[in-house]
Amino acid sequence: MKHLFLPAGLLLLAACADETSSGYATPGAEYHLREINGTAFNATATIAFPEKGAIGGQAPCNIWLADQLAPYPWFTPGPIGATRMACADLDKEQLFFEALETMTLIEFSGPVLLLSGGNGEKMLFEAR
Repeated sequence: MKHLFLPAGLLLLAACADETSSGYATPGAEYHLREINGTAFNATATIAFPEKGAIGGQAPCNIWLADQLAPYPWFTPGPIGATRMACADLDKEQLFFEALETMTLIEFSGPVLLLSGGNGEKMLFEAR
């Protein structure tokens, strides 16, 4: 019987690797929503990747957060939690959350983040 021995440092590195989208985002970046399905989004909405398996940001009215444990390039947000503030842009907030929940793939390209859904839906973000 053969035994496989790996250096302890390699095992530690493998255990710490972040294969979620958090590990591929620009560290500390906040991505601002520019378009949903090719239409300009005229309200504030952001997504950030503060730590392994976590996503969150600012919706038009509320701060939101969710888990995101799928390996990159898959995007599967867990249940989205948000504060409950009212504002004039609640319709845009609803559009944002509904679109976010349909996304299944994520792609980073420099300052651009693209979320895609299974039916051709797209959300285009840009880091600031």
